[in-house]
Amino acid sequence: MPDYSLYIRNMVCPRCIKVITEELQQLGQPVLEVRLGEAKLAAAPTEEAMQNIRQAFLDNGFELLEDKKAETVEAIKLAIIDLVQSGRIEELNTNISQYLEEEVGRDYNYLSSLFSAEEQITIARYVVLQKVERAKELLAYNELSLSQIAFQLGYSSVAHLSNQFKQVTGLTPTDFKKNSSPSRKPLDQVK
Repeated sequence: MPDYSLYIRNMVCPRCIKVITEELQQLGQPVLEVRLGEAKLAAAPTEEAMQNIRQAFLDNGFELLEDKKAETVEAIKLAIIDLVQSGRIEELNTNISQYLEEEVGRDYNYLSSLFSAEEQITIARYVVLQKVERAKELLAYNELSLSQIAFQLGYSSVAHLSNQFKQVTGLTPTDFKKNSSPSRKPLDQVK
């Protein structure tokens, strides 16, 4: 019997993988592998088991994706989040459109149109929002200089980072850093 994939929205970190794995095991599902956005089971669950899975996921802030468009949008988001959070964006030897074509396995024009229609923002804007959230995190750690953060996030200059940061947050990175309780968003809620 072939394996069965579940596609899951809002998985953005290793803890998410742990929670999904534990939930599926508690429900008696034969888990083969869990990675961001996807869980592979050894067999297809019954309809009753699927209802239990849906509810367990919802109880933990996840959502079972059951249509191909939603799965594709989630794959785009996860690819961008991974690229920005991993710090690999600075060493990207291609543009985001080619990167997404390779990661998601679809033509960028299709991905761009689908993402904009489903999320009401462009992929480029989503990338900027993810980079700003990562910059907020790095600023809060206070371990890197602003120029190091700009480099790590693939910006051509500190000024470019600062301009985008201010457009999104209304604050300069320096003002944000001075703020005693900086506001950050969970990565799955960045829009």
